[in-house]
Amino acid sequence: MNKVDAGRAAIEVLLAARRIADHAKDEGALCEQQAPRATCDHIGAIVADSVLQAGLNYMTVVRPRILNILQKYPHADTISVLLKLIQKKRTGEFLNWQHHEKVTRFENLVAFMKDWGIEDAQDLRTNLAGEHFCSGVQSVNGVGPKTVDYMACLVGIDSIAVDRHVRTFAKTVGVENNDYHFLRRSFCCAADLLELPRREFDAWLWRRAASSSQKQLSLAI
Repeated sequence: MNKVDAGRAAIEVLLAARRIADHAKDEGALCEQQAPRATCDHIGAIVADSVLQAGLNYMTVVRPRILNILQKYPHADTISVLLKLIQKKRTGEFLNWQHHEKVTRFENLVAFMKDWGIEDAQDLRTNLAGEHFCSGVQSVNGVGPKTVDYMACLVGIDSIAVDRHVRTFAKTVGVENNDYHFLRRSFCCAADLLELPRREFDAWLWRRAASSSQKQLSLAI
């Protein structure tokens, strides 16, 4: 990309970010008094959350399973312990999930982290701060940029995972470019314009979407 094209791309991101930020402000993004978004230091829960969240209802399906892991497997907070669970064929039990796709993805992701010398959440946090790991981990089947950004948010790195809620918000304000990296840059820039931590803006977008879904469900009932 030459300097002219790069400049045009930057302007397009900024214009989109301004639309996003203005609408978010109108929707009350700056008015909520929320506790800082929690981080997770249990690598078993982090990997499980990252694998399970795609395509599933978080509050009713994913969250109960993550809480169960934290309660029943407090010592499964290293890759070494997770590998032992996998060797004993207890992955499905650990995740409380039997479908082979997510079970296999969990096992492959744990194996990838072992190969990178990752042992705990701090090691993962350090590696997620580098482009080499973030690019490499996407070689694991089913792991894309959204999963990488989602893991980054879980361990406390300021990021935004572009999910369907983010895409819906973008469409609402007339942002037509649906490229993942464009939307990520635009929403990160919008958070900066609002002077909000990116993780907090990501959490606000999720709460807003969840609240809207709950209202629609109540109306349907």
